[in-house]
Amino acid sequence: MRVARNVALLTTTDLCVVFDTPNGSVQALDHVNLTVGENEIICVVGESGCGKSTLGLSLIGLLPSPSARVVSGRIVHKGQDITKLKKDDLRLMRGTELFMIFQEPMSSLNPVLSIEEQLLEAARVRNERVKRDGESLSSKSEMLDTIVKSLETVKVADPHRVLKGYPHQLSGGMRQRVMIAMALILKPSLLIADEPTTALDVSTQDQILKLFRELVGRKLKTSMIFITHDLTLVRTFAERIAVMYAGEVVEEGPVLSVLNDPKHPYTQGLLKCLPKNHKKDGPVESIPGTVPDLISPPSGCKFHPRCKFAMEKCSKNRPHSYTSETTHTVRCFLYE
Repeated sequence: MRVARNVALLTTTDLCVVFDTPNGSVQALDHVNLTVGENEIICVVGESGCGKSTLGLSLIGLLPSPSARVVSGRIVHKGQDITKLKKDDLRLMRGTELFMIFQEPMSSLNPVLSIEEQLLEAARVRNERVKRDGESLSSKSEMLDTIVKSLETVKVADPHRVLKGYPHQLSGGMRQRVMIAMALILKPSLLIADEPTTALDVSTQDQILKLFRELVGRKLKTSMIFITHDLTLVRTFAERIAVMYAGEVVEEGPVLSVLNDPKHPYTQGLLKCLPKNHKKDGPVESIPGTVPDLISPPSGCKFHPRCKFAMEKCSKNRPHSYTSETTHTVRCFLYE
């Protein structure tokens, strides 16, 4: 496992995102504070509906407009507040500094353009940023050479054949490899992967995860936010973990610290849902109830209706974030 640097690459401060719906406003992100260091992999975990994907979309300025908006807070990347950037500047940053790989790559690739056209467009976006920085541009032949090498790096057996094809002619695993190749071409400083293996079979999942482990450290030399609901892969994949519930980060810290000594009752519940050690530790448990309706969320701690440790003040007051160790924080009154 790589050791993260202390230098912050991206920081969110009190980030709040609201979705407007016919039934009312949904507080999708509620004062989220998160820091991603240089050359660091951080996993964001939680149940469906906890705000993981909304966080990823917020970081690259891809919230569905006009129904979703950042209402307060900051997203600072290399000293720039992303929420204040103009559209053209954000587009360039999204293409070369920030890149997102989605859960279903078919929705990321244009169905009417060949793979070659789409990867060439990525190379042109990279060149646009290079030109802006005063460096020389590559010719089309040089860009194609780079594209072929990128496809070979992600283990595409016949890159020339794949380039002439269209997304619907490729398997899910092959489409995801194309997206990773696109990231190699763009060379972002931060790669966001939103459950990129969920739609793949088990063997392909393993291959894609191995690619991420190899490429993020050796080829891209970048930071990564890996959004997942699968806690089994976190231990060997990331340096840090952030646990989200109902739009909040309720626990965050080094992977081994959080997984071996979970502080928040929600994190404890998630780990008890894993079937891996049920014979040793007893039957698999489930967390009672469901994620709350964020149009009218519970008062106080949002987890208190499902928490077996809930106290009277949990239903009235929102807990602060407490530091139990040097870098292990938890939002729970049990550690007040």
